[in-house]
Amino acid sequence: MLQIFRSAIFAVLLAALSLPAQAELRAVLAGVSDYLTLDADLKGPANDVRLMAEVLVARGIPAQEITVLTSAPTDLPAGVTTAAPTKAEILKALAGMAQRAQPGDTLVFYFSGHGAQAPDTSGDEGGGYDEMLLPADATGWKGAVGAVENALLDDELQAWAQPLLSRGVKLVGLIDACHSDTGFRNLPNSAGVARGLSPQDLDIPDSTASAPASPAPPLSGDFVFLYSSQSDQRSFEYPVGDSGLWQGAFTRQLTEVLRSSPEAPWSQVLAATAATMQQGTTAQMPAGEGPMLDQNLFGTAAPHRFLVQDRSLKAGLLQGLNPGDELSVYATPEGGAALMQLTLTKVAPRSSTLPPDAPASAWAELDQPAAPLPLRLATPQLADPDDPVDYAPWIAALAPYTTQTAPDLTPILTEGRIALAGPDGQLDPTGPGSTPRIPLHDGETPTDAVDRALAQAAHSLRLRRLFASVAGRSLTVQAALQLDWQRKPAPDCTTPGPAEPIDPANTVQPCDQLWLSFQNQSGRDLDVSILYFNADFSITPLWPSQALSNRLATGESGKAGLQIDANSPPVDEDILVLAVPVEPGAARVDLTTLADPTTTRGAGDWFSNRLNPDNTTRSFSAKPAPLMMIRRTVRIRPAPQGDE
Repeated sequence: MLQIFRSAIFAVLLAALSLPAQAELRAVLAGVSDYLTLDADLKGPANDVRLMAEVLVARGIPAQEITVLTSAPTDLPAGVTTAAPTKAEILKALAGMAQRAQPGDTLVFYFSGHGAQAPDTSGDEGGGYDEMLLPADATGWKGAVGAVENALLDDELQAWAQPLLSRGVKLVGLIDACHSDTGFRNLPNSAGVARGLSPQDLDIPDSTASAPASPAPPLSGDFVFLYSSQSDQRSFEYPVGDSGLWQGAFTRQLTEVLRSSPEAPWSQVLAATAATMQQGTTAQMPAGEGPMLDQNLFGTAAPHRFLVQDRSLKAGLLQGLNPGDELSVYATPEGGAALMQLTLTKVAPRSSTLPPDAPASAWAELDQPAAPLPLRLATPQLADPDDPVDYAPWIAALAPYTTQTAPDLTPILTEGRIALAGPDGQLDPTGPGSTPRIPLHDGETPTDAVDRALAQAAHSLRLRRLFASVAGRSLTVQAALQLDWQRKPAPDCTTPGPAEPIDPANTVQPCDQLWLSFQNQSGRDLDVSILYFNADFSITPLWPSQALSNRLATGESGKAGLQIDANSPPVDEDILVLAVPVEPGAARVDLTTLADPTTTRGAGDWFSNRLNPDNTTRSFSAKPAPLMMIRRTVRIRPAPQGDE
């Protein structure tokens, strides 16, 4: 996905949607599950638009101002307008709203389905390719017209966007599709399905020439666009538990954040969505752009409490609930004294079963998320059918961890070892060695190695999910910490060069030193911890070091750094900056103690209990302390050829 296209496609699509005169909100939601000609059907987009419509209505967009383009127009909020997700209907919906747009209005455009690339015929793409979204009636390449028939190109959409932005219409674009053609190896029986088609899938000739580059001018105005993955990644959809329901990974987590965040800026929404999207080692990192990234959300917060009706909770997996979650039940949505506390046992996609003694009508609020489930593996897959290695000992060692339901990781048998891919089954998606292997240490059997490696992987994944489940509640208008990232290049891994500003998500190189300065700007004391999550599932504490105090008063600052290993493969790793607001008289909370899977002491009983999946004796207690989390991906790539 080229940045130019992203801006263009959203702007146009969004732009074509216009809004009424008094800063009103409208939305067009397109979800393409069933393709009329292409052999490329998906399972999730029809569910995605249904979930997004529910959340947008909860945030204050009137149902009658939402158009949903889907082949399955059932179970939608009453009052929405529906149509088929064809190109003509999408353009009709966009054009109709564009006519009513007034300055100050906000338009939301959402698309779930396949994306693709084709050679640029107009010369406005610096990369030589048009990027497109594929409506239901998109077909393959048509030589007579030199294009993919019925695709929504960035070129044709760009022309709709800028006029609306120039008139003061605000545009919000949300895309759960991808355009990457990176040749990833997708093994059979993967748990996830990618949302992008290659030129070969669309019969685009290799010889098709692109026009000389003449980049279009950037969009100007108030807009924010969120994308489900980086330009060199693919986006996936997954089954939700064992319910048989599929959702886009990005859509599912984004809607959960939109539902629970009162006034967070879009940048924090993006960060929280990325943090909760962790699906093993799946290489899918959401991205965002636009002048409105630092502006607050549109509309109003969705209700913080869930409705209880006929002793059934009207919320489930798609609202972020899971079996084992602990809830308080109230007589009114405003709260007051809790009527009772309960633990969820049976959770469906949109509802949860309550015990017989629950009130017939009430409101419930999540207090404590369930302890994460034990690690689950997909059936091992052989990367090369002609591989002569006998993997029987490895397969036997993996057997106790194998499940058919919602796996966390996919073991891949390759080159005599086990690679631990994500549920999408992608082997080495960012380059050779980027999927972690299980090493066989001296004196170890395959069973020993598997048990050791999976214990570390389970701890790392549980810790990520634990932090994300708590941090999702604490999005605020202003970030608690101000962060300043710097890189010191060190080509020989010994003598670093001068510091330069950098966003580590935009690539660092082996041997680089990476430094983070941080300052407390929250208005209250914070206990700050920084953890580095390595691609091999190990966790490195970065700050505090040597048991020094990690408590920062308002205005105080700290600094942490690391050096990228000289032999690092091209991987995406994560830094988590964690801040716990300090209550009067509270003991210091140092979360770096959790880096060691054998150590849970020192981080507080709340974290210790939830890191232990075998702990079944937890009693209902007070809500956990709030946790603020900032996640930054570190994209490690080799130095470009010619660099010294």
